Amino acid sequence: MTAETWQDPGPQSGAKAPRTILRRAFAFARRSVSLASLVGSLAACSTVGVLNTVEPRFGVVTTRDLIYQPGPRGGLDVYRPRQANGSTPVVVFLYGGGWDQGAKSDYAFIGDALASKGFVTFIPDYRLYPDVRWPAFLEDNAKAVRWVHDHAAEFGGDPSKLFLVGHSAGAYNAAMLSLDRRWLAAVGLDPRRDLRGVVGLAGPYDFLPLRSDELKAIFGPLETRPATQPINYVDGQGPPMFLATDNHDTVVDPGNTTRLADKIRAHGGAVETKTYSGLSHALLLGVVAAPLRFLAPVLKDMTSFIDSHLDDGAAKAQARS
Repeated sequence: MTAETWQDPGPQSGAKAPRTILRRAFAFARRSVSLASLVGSLAACSTVGVLNTVEPRFGVVTTRDLIYQPGPRGGLDVYRPRQANGSTPVVVFLYGGGWDQGAKSDYAFIGDALASKGFVTFIPDYRLYPDVRWPAFLEDNAKAVRWVHDHAAEFGGDPSKLFLVGHSAGAYNAAMLSLDRRWLAAVGLDPRRDLRGVVGLAGPYDFLPLRSDELKAIFGPLETRPATQPINYVDGQGPPMFLATDNHDTVVDPGNTTRLADKIRAHGGAVETKTYSGLSHALLLGVVAAPLRFLAPVLKDMTSFIDSHLDDGAAKAQARS
Protein backbone atom coordinates (compact mmCIF):
# COMPACT_ATOMS: atom_id res chain seq x y z
CA MET A 1 0.00 0.00 0.00
CA THR A 2 1.49 3.35 -1.02
CA ALA A 3 0.78 7.00 -0.35
CA GLU A 4 -0.32 7.44 -3.96
CA THR A 5 -3.22 4.98 -4.04
CA TRP A 6 -6.00 7.55 -3.87
CA GLN A 7 -4.36 10.64 -5.37
CA ASP A 8 -6.73 12.52 -3.10
CA PRO A 9 -7.73 15.82 -4.79
CA GLY A 10 -8.82 17.47 -1.58
CA PRO A 11 -12.22 18.70 -0.45
CA GLN A 12 -12.39 21.61 -2.92
CA SER A 13 -11.73 19.55 -6.04
CA GLY A 14 -14.46 19.55 -8.67
CA ALA A 15 -13.68 15.89 -9.27
CA LYS A 16 -15.97 15.05 -6.38
CA ALA A 17 -19.09 16.77 -7.70
CA PRO A 18 -21.23 14.64 -10.01
CA ARG A 19 -22.30 17.64 -12.09
CA THR A 20 -18.67 18.67 -12.55
CA ILE A 21 -17.62 15.12 -13.36
CA LEU A 22 -20.17 14.95 -16.15
CA ARG A 23 -19.39 18.49 -17.33
CA ARG A 24 -15.75 17.49 -17.77
CA ALA A 25 -16.73 14.30 -19.52
CA PHE A 26 -18.96 16.16 -21.94
CA ALA A 27 -16.31 18.82 -22.59
CA PHE A 28 -13.75 16.11 -23.31
CA ALA A 29 -16.04 14.40 -25.78
CA ARG A 30 -16.92 17.68 -27.45
CA ARG A 31 -13.22 18.31 -28.06
CA SER A 32 -12.79 14.78 -29.36
CA VAL A 33 -15.75 14.61 -31.78
CA SER A 34 -18.17 16.93 -33.54
CA LEU A 35 -21.17 17.45 -31.27
CA ALA A 36 -21.90 20.99 -32.40
CA SER A 37 -25.51 20.38 -33.33
CA LEU A 38 -26.23 18.59 -30.05
CA VAL A 39 -24.56 21.26 -27.94
CA GLY A 40 -26.21 24.04 -29.90
CA SER A 41 -29.70 22.68 -29.46
CA LEU A 42 -29.23 22.03 -25.75
CA ALA A 43 -26.96 24.95 -24.88
CA ALA A 44 -29.22 26.16 -22.09
CA CYS A 45 -29.09 22.82 -20.26
CA SER A 46 -26.58 21.71 -17.66
CA THR A 47 -24.22 18.92 -18.66
CA VAL A 48 -26.22 16.45 -16.58
CA GLY A 49 -29.34 17.80 -18.22
CA VAL A 50 -27.84 17.27 -21.66
CA LEU A 51 -26.91 13.66 -21.00
CA ASN A 52 -30.24 12.92 -19.37
CA THR A 53 -32.15 14.65 -22.18
CA VAL A 54 -30.46 12.92 -25.10
CA GLU A 55 -30.47 9.40 -23.65
CA PRO A 56 -33.03 7.32 -25.60
CA ARG A 57 -35.98 6.15 -23.52
CA PHE A 58 -37.76 3.95 -26.03
CA GLY A 59 -39.41 1.12 -24.14
CA VAL A 60 -38.23 2.37 -20.72
CA VAL A 61 -40.72 3.02 -17.92
CA THR A 62 -39.60 5.25 -15.03
CA THR A 63 -40.96 5.39 -11.49
CA ARG A 64 -39.45 8.07 -9.26
CA ASP A 65 -39.17 8.83 -5.55
CA LEU A 66 -40.07 5.51 -4.02
CA ILE A 67 -39.13 5.32 -0.34
CA TYR A 68 -36.78 2.65 0.97
CA GLN A 69 -36.14 4.37 4.33
CA PRO A 70 -37.39 7.54 6.08
CA GLY A 71 -35.68 10.87 5.49
CA PRO A 72 -34.85 13.18 2.58
CA ARG A 73 -32.10 10.84 1.31
CA GLY A 74 -34.14 7.66 1.56
CA GLY A 75 -35.66 7.57 -1.92
CA LEU A 76 -34.91 5.67 -5.11
CA ASP A 77 -35.87 5.73 -8.77
CA VAL A 78 -36.67 2.72 -10.96
CA TYR A 79 -35.99 2.36 -14.69
CA ARG A 80 -37.45 -0.77 -16.20
CA PRO A 81 -37.83 -2.23 -19.65
CA ARG A 82 -41.45 -2.15 -20.74
CA GLN A 83 -41.19 -5.87 -21.49
CA ALA A 84 -39.88 -6.81 -18.00
CA ASN A 85 -41.63 -10.08 -17.25
CA GLY A 86 -40.61 -11.27 -13.81
CA SER A 87 -37.40 -12.96 -14.96
CA THR A 88 -35.60 -9.74 -15.91
CA PRO A 89 -32.19 -9.20 -14.23
CA VAL A 90 -31.97 -6.45 -11.62
CA VAL A 91 -29.24 -3.80 -11.20
CA VAL A 92 -28.74 -1.40 -8.29
CA PHE A 93 -26.59 1.53 -9.43
CA LEU A 94 -24.66 3.36 -6.67
CA TYR A 95 -23.38 6.75 -7.78
CA GLY A 96 -20.20 8.51 -6.69
CA GLY A 97 -19.44 12.05 -5.62
CA GLY A 98 -16.83 11.65 -2.90
CA TRP A 99 -19.41 10.64 -0.26
CA ASP A 100 -20.38 14.30 0.09
CA GLN A 101 -22.33 15.02 -3.12
CA GLY A 102 -24.68 13.32 -5.56
CA ALA A 103 -28.34 12.80 -6.34
CA LYS A 104 -30.21 10.03 -8.07
CA SER A 105 -31.74 12.48 -10.54
CA ASP A 106 -28.26 13.24 -11.94
CA TYR A 107 -27.96 9.66 -13.18
CA ALA A 108 -31.16 9.17 -15.15
CA PHE A 109 -29.02 8.52 -18.23
CA ILE A 110 -27.51 5.50 -16.46
CA GLY A 111 -30.94 4.15 -15.54
CA ASP A 112 -32.20 4.63 -19.07
CA ALA A 113 -29.10 3.04 -20.61
CA LEU A 114 -29.24 -0.06 -18.42
CA ALA A 115 -33.00 -0.45 -18.75
CA SER A 116 -32.70 -0.18 -22.53
CA LYS A 117 -30.32 -3.15 -22.38
CA GLY A 118 -32.85 -5.24 -20.51
CA PHE A 119 -32.21 -4.63 -16.80
CA VAL A 120 -34.63 -3.40 -14.15
CA THR A 121 -32.45 -0.65 -12.67
CA PHE A 122 -32.76 1.02 -9.28
CA ILE A 123 -30.84 4.18 -8.33
CA PRO A 124 -31.04 5.09 -4.63
CA ASP A 125 -29.98 8.21 -2.83
CA TYR A 126 -28.07 7.76 0.42
CA ARG A 127 -26.94 10.01 3.24
CA LEU A 128 -23.75 12.01 2.74
CA TYR A 129 -21.09 13.90 4.67
CA PRO A 130 -21.29 16.15 6.68
CA ASP A 131 -24.66 14.81 7.85
CA VAL A 132 -23.15 11.35 8.32
CA ARG A 133 -19.78 9.62 8.31
CA TRP A 134 -18.58 6.09 7.59
CA PRO A 135 -20.28 3.64 7.77
CA ALA A 136 -23.72 5.32 7.56
CA PHE A 137 -23.70 5.44 3.75
CA LEU A 138 -22.97 1.71 3.65
CA GLU A 139 -25.86 1.06 6.01
CA ASP A 140 -28.12 3.09 3.72
CA ASN A 141 -26.92 1.24 0.62
CA ALA A 142 -27.57 -2.08 2.34
CA LYS A 143 -31.12 -1.02 3.20
CA ALA A 144 -31.68 0.05 -0.40
CA VAL A 145 -30.47 -3.34 -1.66
CA ARG A 146 -32.79 -5.07 0.80
CA TRP A 147 -35.72 -2.99 -0.46
CA VAL A 148 -34.86 -3.82 -4.06
CA HIS A 149 -34.58 -7.51 -3.20
CA ASP A 150 -38.03 -7.41 -1.62
CA HIS A 151 -39.76 -5.30 -4.30
CA ALA A 152 -38.00 -6.06 -7.59
CA ALA A 153 -40.72 -8.45 -8.66
CA GLU A 154 -43.27 -5.62 -8.54
CA PHE A 155 -41.38 -4.04 -11.45
CA GLY A 156 -40.84 -7.22 -13.44
CA GLY A 157 -37.42 -7.98 -11.98
CA ASP A 158 -36.08 -11.26 -10.64
CA PRO A 159 -34.44 -10.70 -7.23
CA SER A 160 -32.43 -13.90 -7.67
CA LYS A 161 -30.59 -12.11 -10.52
CA LEU A 162 -29.37 -9.11 -8.53
CA PHE A 163 -26.23 -7.13 -9.47
CA LEU A 164 -24.54 -4.05 -8.00
CA VAL A 165 -22.95 -1.42 -10.25
CA GLY A 166 -21.06 1.57 -8.90
CA HIS A 167 -18.80 4.40 -10.06
CA SER A 168 -16.06 6.05 -7.98
CA ALA A 169 -17.31 6.35 -4.37
CA GLY A 170 -20.29 4.27 -5.48
CA ALA A 171 -17.93 1.54 -6.65
CA TYR A 172 -16.37 1.62 -3.18
CA ASN A 173 -19.83 1.22 -1.66
CA ALA A 174 -20.63 -1.70 -3.96
CA ALA A 175 -17.31 -3.38 -3.19
CA MET A 176 -17.78 -3.02 0.56
CA LEU A 177 -21.28 -4.50 0.42
CA SER A 178 -19.99 -7.48 -1.53
CA LEU A 179 -16.73 -8.12 0.37
CA ASP A 180 -17.52 -7.10 3.97
CA ARG A 181 -20.52 -9.29 4.64
CA ARG A 182 -21.68 -7.53 7.82
CA TRP A 183 -23.49 -4.71 5.97
CA LEU A 184 -25.86 -6.95 4.02
CA ALA A 185 -26.05 -9.40 6.92
CA ALA A 186 -27.53 -6.58 9.00
CA VAL A 187 -30.53 -6.55 6.63
CA GLY A 188 -30.81 -10.31 6.29
CA LEU A 189 -28.87 -10.78 3.06
CA ASP A 190 -25.63 -12.54 2.18
CA PRO A 191 -23.60 -11.25 -0.78
CA ARG A 192 -22.38 -14.77 -1.54
CA ARG A 193 -25.97 -15.96 -1.87
CA ASP A 194 -27.92 -12.88 -2.91
CA LEU A 195 -25.62 -11.05 -5.36
CA ARG A 196 -24.93 -12.52 -8.79
CA GLY A 197 -22.11 -10.05 -9.44
CA VAL A 198 -20.63 -6.60 -8.90
CA VAL A 199 -19.37 -3.99 -11.38
CA GLY A 200 -16.93 -1.37 -10.10
CA LEU A 201 -15.95 1.56 -12.33
CA ALA A 202 -12.96 3.68 -11.26
CA GLY A 203 -13.37 2.68 -7.64
CA PRO A 204 -11.12 3.39 -4.64
CA TYR A 205 -10.59 0.07 -2.85
CA ASP A 206 -7.19 0.47 -1.18
CA PHE A 207 -6.53 4.16 -0.62
CA LEU A 208 -4.72 4.71 2.66
CA PRO A 209 -3.19 6.97 3.88
CA LEU A 210 -5.75 9.74 3.55
CA ARG A 211 -4.69 13.28 2.80
CA SER A 212 -7.64 15.64 2.90
CA ASP A 213 -9.19 16.72 6.18
CA GLU A 214 -12.62 15.89 4.79
CA LEU A 215 -11.77 12.29 3.98
CA LYS A 216 -10.14 11.91 7.38
CA ALA A 217 -13.37 13.13 8.95
CA ILE A 218 -15.47 10.82 6.78
CA PHE A 219 -13.46 7.67 7.51
CA GLY A 220 -12.68 8.25 11.17
CA PRO A 221 -9.68 7.79 13.43
CA LEU A 222 -6.34 6.61 12.05
CA GLU A 223 -6.34 3.37 14.00
CA THR A 224 -9.71 2.22 12.61
CA ARG A 225 -9.20 3.22 8.96
CA PRO A 226 -7.93 -0.19 7.80
CA ALA A 227 -11.43 -1.48 8.54
CA THR A 228 -12.79 0.94 5.91
CA GLN A 229 -10.80 -0.58 3.02
CA PRO A 230 -12.51 -3.11 0.72
CA ILE A 231 -9.23 -4.86 -0.07
CA ASN A 232 -8.92 -5.96 3.54
CA TYR A 233 -12.04 -8.15 3.29
CA VAL A 234 -11.07 -10.27 0.31
CA ASP A 235 -11.37 -13.98 1.08
CA GLY A 236 -12.13 -15.39 -2.36
CA GLN A 237 -15.75 -16.11 -1.40
CA GLY A 238 -17.39 -12.92 -2.66
CA PRO A 239 -19.58 -12.62 -5.75
CA PRO A 240 -17.87 -12.33 -9.16
CA MET A 241 -16.59 -8.84 -9.93
CA PHE A 242 -15.90 -6.77 -13.04
CA LEU A 243 -13.46 -3.98 -12.19
CA ALA A 244 -12.72 -1.27 -14.75
CA THR A 245 -10.45 1.75 -14.75
CA ASP A 246 -8.81 4.13 -17.20
CA ASN A 247 -5.09 4.64 -17.51
CA HIS A 248 -5.62 8.42 -17.57
CA ASP A 249 -7.50 8.50 -14.26
CA THR A 250 -5.86 11.16 -12.07
CA VAL A 251 -8.57 11.13 -9.40
CA VAL A 252 -8.52 7.49 -8.31
CA ASP A 253 -5.24 5.72 -8.99
CA PRO A 254 -5.84 2.75 -11.36
CA GLY A 255 -3.70 0.73 -8.95
CA ASN A 256 -6.78 0.46 -6.73
CA THR A 257 -8.33 -1.77 -9.38
CA THR A 258 -5.26 -3.88 -10.07
CA ARG A 259 -4.44 -4.45 -6.40
CA LEU A 260 -7.97 -5.52 -5.54
CA ALA A 261 -8.16 -7.82 -8.56
CA ASP A 262 -4.76 -9.35 -7.77
CA LYS A 263 -5.82 -10.12 -4.21
CA ILE A 264 -9.13 -11.64 -5.32
CA ARG A 265 -7.29 -13.90 -7.77
CA ALA A 266 -4.71 -14.83 -5.13
CA HIS A 267 -7.56 -16.07 -2.93
CA GLY A 268 -9.19 -18.02 -5.75
CA GLY A 269 -12.06 -15.59 -6.31
CA ALA A 270 -13.73 -14.62 -9.58
CA VAL A 271 -12.77 -11.26 -11.07
CA GLU A 272 -12.47 -9.69 -14.51
CA THR A 273 -10.66 -6.43 -15.20
CA LYS A 274 -10.57 -3.91 -18.02
CA THR A 275 -8.29 -0.91 -18.42
CA TYR A 276 -9.50 1.64 -20.94
CA SER A 277 -7.20 4.16 -22.57
CA GLY A 278 -7.67 7.84 -23.31
CA LEU A 279 -10.71 8.51 -21.15
CA SER A 280 -10.63 9.89 -17.59
CA HIS A 281 -12.20 9.26 -14.21
CA ALA A 282 -15.27 11.19 -15.35
CA LEU A 283 -15.55 9.93 -18.89
CA LEU A 284 -15.39 6.29 -17.81
CA LEU A 285 -18.97 6.81 -16.65
CA GLY A 286 -19.92 9.48 -19.16
CA VAL A 287 -19.43 7.13 -22.11
CA VAL A 288 -22.39 5.09 -20.93
CA ALA A 289 -24.54 7.93 -22.29
CA ALA A 290 -25.79 7.28 -25.82
CA PRO A 291 -24.05 10.19 -27.62
CA LEU A 292 -20.66 9.30 -26.10
CA ARG A 293 -20.92 5.53 -26.24
CA PHE A 294 -18.79 5.12 -29.35
CA LEU A 295 -15.75 6.39 -27.43
CA ALA A 296 -15.41 3.19 -25.37
CA PRO A 297 -17.45 -0.01 -24.91
CA VAL A 298 -18.02 0.42 -21.18
CA LEU A 299 -21.76 -0.28 -21.34
CA LYS A 300 -21.23 -3.28 -23.59
CA ASP A 301 -18.53 -4.69 -21.31
CA MET A 302 -20.71 -4.25 -18.22
CA THR A 303 -23.72 -5.91 -19.78
CA SER A 304 -21.59 -8.74 -21.16
CA PHE A 305 -20.28 -9.42 -17.65
CA ILE A 306 -23.80 -9.45 -16.25
CA ASP A 307 -25.01 -11.72 -19.04
CA SER A 308 -22.17 -14.15 -18.36
CA HIS A 309 -23.41 -14.63 -14.80
CA LEU A 310 -27.01 -15.40 -15.72
CA ASP A 311 -28.32 -18.91 -16.30
CA ASP A 312 -29.24 -17.96 -19.86
CA GLY A 313 -26.32 -15.58 -20.30
CA ALA A 314 -25.14 -16.83 -23.69
CA ALA A 315 -28.57 -16.37 -25.23
CA LYS A 316 -28.99 -12.90 -23.75
CA ALA A 317 -25.56 -11.79 -24.91
CA GLN A 318 -26.31 -12.97 -28.44
CA ALA A 319 -29.67 -11.19 -28.43
CA ARG A 320 -28.02 -7.90 -27.44
CA SER A 321 -25.12 -8.12 -29.89
